[in-house]
Amino acid sequence: MDQQSKVAVVGAGIMGEALIAALISSGVNPELITISEKRADRSAELIAKYSIKQAPLATNVAAADALLLVVKPQDMAGVLEEIKGSINPAAVVITFAAGKTISFISNGLGTGNPVIRVMPNTPTMVGAGMAAASMGAGVTAAHKQFVLGFLAATGKVIEVAEQLQDAVTATSGSGPAYFFAFVEAMVAGAKELGLSEQDATTLTVQTIVGAAKLLDESGKSATTLRENVTSPNGTTAAALASFASSDLNSMVAKAMKAASDRSQELA
Repeated sequence: MDQQSKVAVVGAGIMGEALIAALISSGVNPELITISEKRADRSAELIAKYSIKQAPLATNVAAADALLLVVKPQDMAGVLEEIKGSINPAAVVITFAAGKTISFISNGLGTGNPVIRVMPNTPTMVGAGMAAASMGAGVTAAHKQFVLGFLAATGKVIEVAEQLQDAVTATSGSGPAYFFAFVEAMVAGAKELGLSEQDATTLTVQTIVGAAKLLDESGKSATTLRENVTSPNGTTAAALASFASSDLNSMVAKAMKAASDRSQELA
């Protein structure tokens, strides 16, 4: 595969659009990207924005060298049933549906196409995503290079064994929501201390954004940075002691296990 490969994108929601932008950023000619999307207004929007093409599902998958399945997990079985009679037998299939295994995709198609399973996350939409990819049987070095290449344009990407995808889902896939929930809690706490909602939100969001940037760019671990800001018997120490008394580590681990267990149930 190369930048002249034809790419079919099935499902043009928010994540589908982010992946289209990544494909183009990685060097794929927009004229080689074709979407299949039930909502005509959404298709028209993306065609106008990215200069890509549109085609009926069967026509699209028949011509594609790479097929991106960006549909909801509960819709995947129906999509596979619909495309298995038309798919290009040489195409690599890349699935982005949470919980759906490589074997689920392969069995649903019954065509022998190589399958790559990817777990992205929502910061992909702003070029700061975290994706993990697992390679199925028959995936070539060229397939792998193509997929890892365009995913790198969405942020960062790693390759993992498929049995670790549930752990990935619980860490980076669902992880942005943990962050958003923590921000909500901090804003609520600041308001209880007397700050206005606007000031509480500004203080919290910029603090979190700045801390994340410091963690990403300083080269220091979260542990080191936490220790650096924690003076003995100071204000930060008091807050962290409260976290510890509520067993924050156990709470987070329990929440992540719940996400991982649910990922397995979706398979």
